[in-house]
Amino acid sequence: MNFDVPDAEGPKRFFSSYTPERLAHGYLFTGPKGSEKGTFALRLAQSLLCLAPKTTLLGYDGECTGCKMVQSGTHPDLFVMRGQLKIGDADAAQGFHESEELTARDLVRQFSLHAYEDGWRIFIFEDAEFTNEAANALLAFFEDPPNRVLLLLTTDAPGALIETIRSRLIEVRFPAIARPIELDEAARNWFYNVLEDGAVDDSGWANRDSLEEGLETIKTLTRDWLVQRVAGKKVAPLASEDARAIAKLPKAEPADLMRVLSAIEDAERIARTNVTPHLVAEYVRMALSTCSH
Repeated sequence: MNFDVPDAEGPKRFFSSYTPERLAHGYLFTGPKGSEKGTFALRLAQSLLCLAPKTTLLGYDGECTGCKMVQSGTHPDLFVMRGQLKIGDADAAQGFHESEELTARDLVRQFSLHAYEDGWRIFIFEDAEFTNEAANALLAFFEDPPNRVLLLLTTDAPGALIETIRSRLIEVRFPAIARPIELDEAARNWFYNVLEDGAVDDSGWANRDSLEEGLETIKTLTRDWLVQRVAGKKVAPLASEDARAIAKLPKAEPADLMRVLSAIEDAERIARTNVTPHLVAEYVRMALSTCSH
């Protein structure tokens, strides 16, 4: 069984002492930006939705139907969202996964439904914010949680959460991730390796907590590449330390580089959904590969 979340030994020990039957209805994962709290939440969900038999709570085989749906972001019993949770329209009928903007009333409806696989229904809120009205609408869930429904919240500012929400969750703290190389350097190396030989190792930057920052670094390098192709050395690159490396990049057509920039912006939007970071990185890699020769 796998559970590939680095720098999370404390949370691993905490949940290793649990069985699925002993889980609480909700947990609050706290830690600084760059910690693995978001990745851990997703891997915990995958562990619960994995169909392979096992004797431990944490762990998944990565091969079963449940794992593959989690990895592709299509599992009907897993929902991942970011941003502010609003109260919603009381009369609006909303199905699971049918709207990009989930509301508190949508959740109340969803909490009462049975799982598609007769197992767990899991809701992950990454750096979520709750309006007072939305928090009040969720109190019924916290006071009488349905069986096998799990709520996982992540935040780097737990003090900003409404107390009625925070007090009903068990807090699990995550340390800052100890990276062998800085995120910015990892994203840069990945960018140049893709253009040189199509390398796909994204382990240094493409995870749930650092994906957006890594995409921004890659977008800056691609923008500098485009400017270099259009204006040559007349305009200094934004990534000034990469000037020599950018000058050696393939002589791609500006129109092709514009399409790559558009793809990266699409990836930034996709990164805010429940699509796995690996698939987002692969989407960008494929776009960059069109300009690698």
